[in-house]
Amino acid sequence: MSRRRYSPAKRLLHLLEGAAILLLWLPVRVLPIDWASGLGGWFTRTLGPWLPVSQVGRRNLKRAFPDKSDAEIERILRGVWDNLGRYALEYPHLKRIWDYDATTGRQGRVEVVGVDQFLALRDDGKPALIFAGHLGNWELLPVAAARHGLPVTVLYKPPNNPIAAEFVERVRRNAMGEILSTGVHSAIAAVEVIEKGGHLGMLVDQHSRFGPMVPFFGNPVRAAPLLAKLARRYQCPLHGARVERLDGARFRATLTPPIEIPITDDAAADVEAIMTKVTSIIEGWARERPEQWLWLHRRWRNL
Repeated sequence: MSRRRYSPAKRLLHLLEGAAILLLWLPVRVLPIDWASGLGGWFTRTLGPWLPVSQVGRRNLKRAFPDKSDAEIERILRGVWDNLGRYALEYPHLKRIWDYDATTGRQGRVEVVGVDQFLALRDDGKPALIFAGHLGNWELLPVAAARHGLPVTVLYKPPNNPIAAEFVERVRRNAMGEILSTGVHSAIAAVEVIEKGGHLGMLVDQHSRFGPMVPFFGNPVRAAPLLAKLARRYQCPLHGARVERLDGARFRATLTPPIEIPITDDAAADVEAIMTKVTSIIEGWARERPEQWLWLHRRWRNL
């Protein structure tokens, strides 16, 4: 496969972005976790609402919560930016932030719900699928699995900047284990993970150009179909996972029991039904903590 070619101006931009990431990473890495998280939250909730992308967030929030006042929408939007800034500056601390002890059950920064589900997946010798959304600090989910001895291959979309992508990949592999970047061969690689009896995790709450139409906050969206296709084909356990931010850099991680998968003779209908159920679960999570879901992307493309 040929390497992607970039113009000299694009390469320079990537180098500058890479240098900026490194300059930010080094001081944040030595800060205490709470300080880093608080600094990130303060910076983005102060600046973020003034950025053009916040208009996307406002439109999304008004569509999802038509009964909320403008003041309530702004409060949620500031919370979205606060969570995003904390998430960003918690990134250098991913491996250290997880201080829950699965052996003794000692609670630290992360309260765990569904430990028995983690352990059952680890010990049953079967493949499984785990879906999540961009809620709280979603990067802690595969870290949680790794800390419970549960190997999970994470499907993720790398940054466009190849320098940033390599940097992020190193951090993720160090904290999480096996990762799989999206691309033309990602579906084949995902099938191989399941066929080898592995566990595959993926984020499923963003727009997919060719996915089925499913309801989300009362409006139709397109959902990525890969999760449902794999669940239907292999009829393996399907679990939901989320990390809620409780206060600052303290969290609750939850892994749900297996979700029932409809199987009929109509493959397209089954994929739509599975993604309708999965999207409904993510909607419920976003309703519970709207300030922790990533409202800043264009989830609705058809209206």
